[in-house]
Amino acid sequence: MLDHGFVRLDGAMADDLSVVNSARVSFGRRVDELSDADAGLIRFLMRERHGTPFEHNSFRFHVRCPLFVAREWFRHRVGSFNEFSMRYAKATDDFYVPEPDDVRTQVGKPGAYSFEPVHAELAQTTRDELRAVYEHAYETYERLVEQGVARELARAAIPVGAYTEFYWTVNARALMNFVSLRAAETAQREIRRYAEAVERLFAEKMPITHAAFVANDRTAP
Repeated sequence: MLDHGFVRLDGAMADDLSVVNSARVSFGRRVDELSDADAGLIRFLMRERHGTPFEHNSFRFHVRCPLFVAREWFRHRVGSFNEFSMRYAKATDDFYVPEPDDVRTQVGKPGAYSFEPVHAELAQTTRDELRAVYEHAYETYERLVEQGVARELARAAIPVGAYTEFYWTVNARALMNFVSLRAAETAQREIRRYAEAVERLFAEKMPITHAAFVANDRTAP
């Protein structure tokens, strides 16, 4: 993902059957295999926004992304996070430098921005200036640590373009909410790419639930 990142499914206890059995327990019923009727039940639950049956499963993702992407991600509070700590480990020297086509200008008012590409010269200038800032910041960080400054303080020199990594454990209902917001056209381009990758992994594990989500205008139940 991007220039130094990734998202991978580290583990999962999730399938479409979990939704069906979580719903049917209200009637004292359980099935071992999905039927067409069960697929219809999933679509009904999604459409009518009966959300709790979509919570009885779990996805564990391992993510590496720029700090500014992580800070947007962490606003999704229905889930658990454990993040790399610059208090205990040396700060990364990987920083996000956008591809020339991803250097963009912002047009419009807050809440109604559109984004347009910039000309090639400005795109290259942007990339060069970001690299210069990153190099200076990381040299400052290393110098302070070498002189005895605690890592927990020296990390203040690190820009938000630095990469971090974390584990994220989340159920399908909260995952769909994340995807509905962060894979939308209005989301920031960088986190949108991660959300699209998360969605592909979700679709592999719960294809019927994912199809119902898409059919429901990508609205989480």
